[in-house]
Amino acid sequence: MDFNSNLPIYMQIMNSIKTKIVSGEFKRGDKLPSVRDFSKELKVNPSTIQRAYQELEREEFVYTQRGMGTFVTENIDTIQSVKKNMASSLMDQLFNEMKDLGFTSDEIKEMVSEWFTKEERK
Repeated sequence: MDFNSNLPIYMQIMNSIKTKIVSGEFKRGDKLPSVRDFSKELKVNPSTIQRAYQELEREEFVYTQRGMGTFVTENIDTIQSVKKNMASSLMDQLFNEMKDLGFTSDEIKEMVSEWFTKEERK
């Protein structure tokens, strides 16, 4: 994983885990890698992984079973809610950047429509 300096590493790890969960790479109830193993894999301090896991647990996206590990939530509503929030955030960023480039709302709608038309042909 390549880290960027604009966001704390634990948050980047959280976002990566969230993406893997909402995309289905990590399934509901799956056990996440141990803090030690994940820190070795990502070459970060174990406390960074622990912080990411704690924050994900605070958001009720994962849960910890003492002595067993950290697991992905079983709650599909939580996963779907996070998925929608992530998508909404991406759309906000995309459309705001397009407006910054000088595109009007109508031009953006037309470009999005053209994109969907191309996708449907695939």
